[in-house]
Amino acid sequence: MGKISQAPAIDKAALILNFIAQNGGMTYTQIYQGLSLPQSSSSLILKSMVTNGLLRQKGNKYFLGLNLYEFGNKAIEQFNIKDLALEPLSFLRDKTQLACHLGILDGDAAIYLAKIESDNAIQIKSWLGRRLSLHSSALGKVLLAWLPEQHIDELFPNEQLPSKTRNTISTKTDYKKALQVVRKQGWAFDDGEDFDEVTCLAAPIFDKHGNVIAAISTSGIRFQMPQERIAEFTAYLLTAASMLTKKIIG
Repeated sequence: MGKISQAPAIDKAALILNFIAQNGGMTYTQIYQGLSLPQSSSSLILKSMVTNGLLRQKGNKYFLGLNLYEFGNKAIEQFNIKDLALEPLSFLRDKTQLACHLGILDGDAAIYLAKIESDNAIQIKSWLGRRLSLHSSALGKVLLAWLPEQHIDELFPNEQLPSKTRNTISTKTDYKKALQVVRKQGWAFDDGEDFDEVTCLAAPIFDKHGNVIAAISTSGIRFQMPQERIAEFTAYLLTAASMLTKKIIG
């Protein structure tokens, strides 16, 4: 016989969060039927979760709430991922001789949590706390590539996307195709899409459940990351990302 829960409402809320996280936006009927929950208690729990920002309701569907991102970011900070990232980022910097960053998803942007400077006389301008566009940065692509498609639609409700340079992906349709490529190959490339002549490679950091919780990147002026060295730099990047993922998983 299984244990009797001391907080059944919390258990149900956790089930609902996991269900929506795995499947994207879901209706009330899909939730209580998919989880075999009582209708009456499911309705009350969903209303409470919306009130507390754990879920968002759009039409007849429920999505993960923005408060979860804030909680997630705080959890990452408390987990001290920045300290864990120093060795992998230093390895990546030493191999590429370029500035390297750790970033996380923060609402509708990517944000730098940590940075390792390079010794190059010519460097890109970046700083801790800097926010990056999700559709035009390598970090943004990596942080979104493993999320449900419904989440992408929530972040980008319009088909047209802002063009920051001539290389920026300018439609949601093309952006979704780019995310599929990122997910398949396991890394992302920003080919002067956020700033002219600035290129960047990024790779995901996973937790023990296979969720992307952060990303690392290496960035430089285009001539510092020539086409003939992209494969080499990508190999270093993936090695550094694997190092950090292993540190997090333990």
